[in-house]
Amino acid sequence: MRKLLLFSLVLLTGVVFAGRLFYLQIYDTSFQKLSENNAINIIYDYPPRGYIFDRNGKLLVSNQPSYDVMVVPRNVKPLDTLEFCDILRITKEDFKSILKKATIYSPRLPSVVIPQLTKEEYAYLSEKMHKYEGFYIQKRSLRDYQVDHSANVLGYIAEVNNRIIEKNPYYQMGDLIGMQGVESQYEEVLRGIKGVKYIQKDRFNRDIGPYKDGIFDTLPERGKDITLTIDAVLQEYGEALMVNKRGGIVAIEPATGEILTLVTAPNYDPSLLVGRERSRNFTKLYYDTIAKPLFDRGLQGEYPPGSPFKTLTALIGLQEGVIDTKETISCHGGYIYGRGRKLGCHHHYSPLAMVAGIANSCNAYFCTVYRRAIEKYPSPQEGIDNWHDHLASFGLDQFMGYDLPSGRPGYIPDAKYYNRSYNYPTYKWYATATISNAIGQGEVSLTPMQMANFAATIANRGWYYKPHVIKNIGGVDTIPSVYTEKYHTTIEPRFFEPVVEGMFDVYNKGTASHIQIPGIEICGKTGTAENFIRVNGKRMQLTDHSIFVAFAPKDDPKIAIAVFVENGYWGSRWAGRIAGLMIEKYIKGEITRTDMENFVLNGSLEAEYAKPYSGEPFKINQ
Repeated sequence: MRKLLLFSLVLLTGVVFAGRLFYLQIYDTSFQKLSENNAINIIYDYPPRGYIFDRNGKLLVSNQPSYDVMVVPRNVKPLDTLEFCDILRITKEDFKSILKKATIYSPRLPSVVIPQLTKEEYAYLSEKMHKYEGFYIQKRSLRDYQVDHSANVLGYIAEVNNRIIEKNPYYQMGDLIGMQGVESQYEEVLRGIKGVKYIQKDRFNRDIGPYKDGIFDTLPERGKDITLTIDAVLQEYGEALMVNKRGGIVAIEPATGEILTLVTAPNYDPSLLVGRERSRNFTKLYYDTIAKPLFDRGLQGEYPPGSPFKTLTALIGLQEGVIDTKETISCHGGYIYGRGRKLGCHHHYSPLAMVAGIANSCNAYFCTVYRRAIEKYPSPQEGIDNWHDHLASFGLDQFMGYDLPSGRPGYIPDAKYYNRSYNYPTYKWYATATISNAIGQGEVSLTPMQMANFAATIANRGWYYKPHVIKNIGGVDTIPSVYTEKYHTTIEPRFFEPVVEGMFDVYNKGTASHIQIPGIEICGKTGTAENFIRVNGKRMQLTDHSIFVAFAPKDDPKIAIAVFVENGYWGSRWAGRIAGLMIEKYIKGEITRTDMENFVLNGSLEAEYAKPYSGEPFKINQ
């Protein structure tokens, strides 16, 4: 019995070992792959990225050659470290740190030692690389910007990090990837597909030719060119107008939703983020927490929209049947509500009907319309939710889905918000508690992109396409279907005409009559929004923001625009002038109102932006 037990144990052990040996030698190929990896050198061939053009075929971004010093740690042989560091212009400590980091990443895969050599550095170094085994030079292409504007639209390319590599195995250490703007959004289109060559090595680590005669090698595929909807001339002009100012300009072609201009100010020269100085320059831009040049105010800036929002209040009032175009409302210097409280208004004649109410931007008129629209329903909760839903149909209170990777949704409050704010769950609040919504103040906030889009929607009399910057890819005009689908608002088309007339009269005899553009019928709306900041923990009112939305021409609109200038006093002073100049530049191709152009180009608001730090007083409601 004992002999049988011993024999069984020996037999079982033999079977286990035999089975494991069979698995390792026949079934499991991991050791074979490892052996092949030791004998095969993988070389990537990087294709040039696709070019970027503006809507008129102007080249915005091309490529320039770049050379990276790479290392495969397991192939490194003893070398004259001091001489090599001197050639690379790095310290011995830096060299050790780079090599250690590369080894941790992978002893067998290449890592970057020194990125983005110039042509001169490459020519000098390439003659000496044969002395340093394990190191080689990898050719890549960097971006070559043909313009010094549109950095926020174009984005930039940078080296991938470990997080990106773990998420997408296509990328290896040292690869470049699009960051921000269209470089990020259309990365897979622009980057192309890199080629791969498998080079076999002998036992002395010498190249002996392509592995298996190159049957696994692939050729690189060049990235596709893309054409943007941006008008480079208009974009450059918009950035010039916004020098020494902060804010954003967004212009859209109403008939297509194509973004003509997306200006943020201040901006920066995109070439700053190219080459070996990219990291240093990016750090400077990133830590400029005052001007915030990396903050795209056109997409990310959430501001009170001010008086342009009154056009939406009018449309909701007409749709809800609480006002018509003929009824007049009196204004006695503002709107009085609840125990003598008053929301003030500037001087104008009274009483006013809707067209004149828009042209003269009467607060009393629109507060009345708003209050009626809310109080039409059994409870303010139902009224405010209905109001919210109308506004959401214009693309507000949501990220609009445009094809740029940054953006904010703005905010349109609903009943849940006010229930929390006013003693939830007893619901003890009324329309008067939210009356400032009527004039684009209070809790309402929009981005300049959303303002431009609702201007385009009014220009179209009730519909819009999602704003986008892609016009074609690889010369083919087919773009994602989400940008060719029409979105309709909850407002009937017939109600837009009186609002358009009111916006037309803003220029003819209203708050923008002194900044008309000869020969162009412009419909617009000025806006002045209160501006607050916290300084040393105290809430302080700054100089008001200047806002303007417009479209032109009146009956066949080619452009809709929103301009927001921080601390710009009142609507027509800065934003109105800039909007008019941009419209004239786009439609006529030249400027006739040189008086307005000189005022804007030579004007500066830097002194206003310094006031929170200098202690100088602000000018309020002037």
